[in-house]
Amino acid sequence: MPAADLVAFSDLARAAYCPRQLYYARRDDREPPREATDRIDLAFRYPELRSADDETLREAPIDRPPDAYRSALDRLADREEWSGLTDPASTRTLLEGKDCRGIAHKVLDPDDGPPIPTIVSPGAPPEQGVWEPQSVRAVAAAKALAWERETEVPRALVEYPAHGVVRVARLGVRRTAAYRRVLRVVRTLDGPPPRLRGSDKCESCEYRQRCGVETRSLRSRLGL
Repeated sequence: MPAADLVAFSDLARAAYCPRQLYYARRDDREPPREATDRIDLAFRYPELRSADDETLREAPIDRPPDAYRSALDRLADREEWSGLTDPASTRTLLEGKDCRGIAHKVLDPDDGPPIPTIVSPGAPPEQGVWEPQSVRAVAAAKALAWERETEVPRALVEYPAHGVVRVARLGVRRTAAYRRVLRVVRTLDGPPPRLRGSDKCESCEYRQRCGVETRSLRSRLGL
């Protein structure tokens, strides 16, 4: 498939969050905010941050107290992926698969297993697993890497560097089905999709005013 027809990883992530958000984002074509890119950059500084003093960590865009953050990185350093996360085979790598294309923030090449792409999120992790937008994006990266390498890629990693947390996203049946569903949504997007109703997602959406959705905070201010 020509590169122009491949679906972007970022479009998949937005559509997984809200198809209507993707519709507005495509029209705006905005650059990511500086705060988000600064947080993503933390993923390339783990060894430095692990030994950093309190003042340095307080000045960094992290969301945990210094001691808690260093402890999180110490736990991360005990995992088998640590060497790959801190010294990846490649960084910010463009991957092009059969259906989609985009950037993997890192590609790990373990000696005893298949390659592993990572996706870095500037936000906070859920209590368990990964958020659906990052899950879909991770599957897209794994499938694109598998297509390029002509080998099975059964898992990806999602990094939340502002919290020192890295989660595994395995390409199981449910996660792969969600990816395929969102891929169909993106490919058939033509005009603004229906608004979400009663969703907490609307509260933090940058397009909520343009969308016109009535958020809970607005309803409460009106006494409804």
